[in-house]
Amino acid sequence: MRILVLNGPNLNLLGQRDQKTYGAETLQDVEKRVSEEFPDVNFRFIQSNHEGGLIDALHEARDGAADAVVANWGGYTHSSVAIRDALELLTIPKVEVHISNIHAREEFRERSVTGRVMDGIITGFGTASYLLGVRAAMMLHAGRE
Repeated sequence: MRILVLNGPNLNLLGQRDQKTYGAETLQDVEKRVSEEFPDVNFRFIQSNHEGGLIDALHEARDGAADAVVANWGGYTHSSVAIRDALELLTIPKVEVHISNIHAREEFRERSVTGRVMDGIITGFGTASYLLGVRAAMMLHAGRE
């Protein structure tokens, strides 16, 4: 199975920013942990601070480059209609993940523009949200075969 793991703006700074909210692990730590937990999965990890880079990766997934998407859109979660529209075209499993509980933070973070077109959202389990997201994507993929 091929899973595309996308990370949006500022997630390259994990481990450096607000450790009380996001923890001490770096994005590289998270990627390593995910890869080790699921050795039989072929992961492609992309982090971009640019909306267009994330959309390009979604278009590649739509063209057959992935069997599922697990994504933490960062701040784009709450604002990107463009990412939402690209997601709407994907028929493969799509799982949104968040390290913090977006519903326990600022009011503007409670709304997920992208979440409306995802198969599910996992929020608030720290970096383990990624592991849960991969499990969910695998389950959804198995159910569609």
